[in-house]
Amino acid sequence: MHGLGSPRAGTLRGAQVAVGAGLTSLVVSYRNDGEGPTVGTGRSELGAAELQDVRAAISFARENGAHQVILFGWSMGGAIALQLADEPELRDVVTGLVLESPILDWVSTIKANCARAGLPKWIALLALPWLCSRTLSRATGLQNPINLRRFAWIARANELTAPILILHGRGDTSSPVELAARLNFLRAGLVNLESSTPITR
Repeated sequence: MHGLGSPRAGTLRGAQVAVGAGLTSLVVSYRNDGEGPTVGTGRSELGAAELQDVRAAISFARENGAHQVILFGWSMGGAIALQLADEPELRDVVTGLVLESPILDWVSTIKANCARAGLPKWIALLALPWLCSRTLSRATGLQNPINLRRFAWIARANELTAPILILHGRGDTSSPVELAARLNFLRAGLVNLESSTPITR
């Protein structure tokens, strides 16, 4: 599952690893990602609606003989994977997650990206209601408001049940690696973090 603004083809490096492990892969496109169908105004809903497309892919896999599923997700794809692994009807099906620089909390991620862009903190705080409020989200072109609390996996760490491997570079300023380290600390044994250190020149 690819990230926001990233092409589906970017996940093929993960499919190569899966093939080496003897796994069959589905490389999923979402609504409004440039390859999937355009729905509503064509805006991304940060994984809240896109997970329906991945859920459909899991159903397709099961209809074609899959008994267990491992979800590989990059960035927003990681946020989608976490949502699906939490669904009661999929808990016995999703046996593990491999997440590359996952979005573990959209609020923290939006704040980090505002800081990276040199914007003051109040810009992020001002932006959040435009995603969460039904009235304001419609004004931005979103079909539905986004419940950002559903994506707050540091607060929801105790709800995780599937084993998770997180791959996250310490030089990543888009998706805060500190969140991955915190989740690893909170759920040691269930969540394993492999983090690279950036090369200094």
